Amino acid sequence: MDPDGSGAPVDADARAFDTLYQAHYGDLVALLHALTGDLGDAQDLAQDVFCRAWQRWRVIAGYDDPVAWLRRVAVNLATSRFRRRRTADRHLARQQVEVVPALQPDHVALVAALRTLPVNQRTAVVLHYLVDLPVADVAQELGVPVGTVKAWLSRGRAALASRLDEAGRPGPGAVGPADAGPTGRTSGTVDGGRAATR
Repeated sequence: MDPDGSGAPVDADARAFDTLYQAHYGDLVALLHALTGDLGDAQDLAQDVFCRAWQRWRVIAGYDDPVAWLRRVAVNLATSRFRRRRTADRHLARQQVEVVPALQPDHVALVAALRTLPVNQRTAVVLHYLVDLPVADVAQELGVPVGTVKAWLSRGRAALASRLDEAGRPGPGAVGPADAGPTGRTSGTVDGGRAATR
């Protein structure tokens, strides 16, 4: 039965949706936090993503990779918010970011540095280094050529290295050009080695 006529699922499908939510909500918030630079915004956007998924769950449940759908919607929502708030974001990027007690200082510094990148570079860096997607998968999700993603990664890493070095935090370190190996992953690290690529 569908009492509100929205097409939202109930009963058994709801349990499957709850399983997805419990398994991936935290990861989605982390992704959106890296993209937006604001934990509150990230939590709000993650809820929005899952609300949209719930309304379309009968279709999404049949996808080979429902999590990829969640990521695409999350990136699109974060990009839209970024564009609407670009002027304010540029101003905030120059301010000192308040340290959230639950986060490590290096993570806060990385998020602050990510906020200074152009949105395309930021998205590519987050998807490749933090979500751990191969370059080819990042290109597919963003709808651009692999070479474009490599260029964004190269420029993004260089900018992050400079900003994190100025902040006195460990950054990407000695990272070479964004040349993908056989696995489709570039060599190097982001965030002091926590998001190492293979």
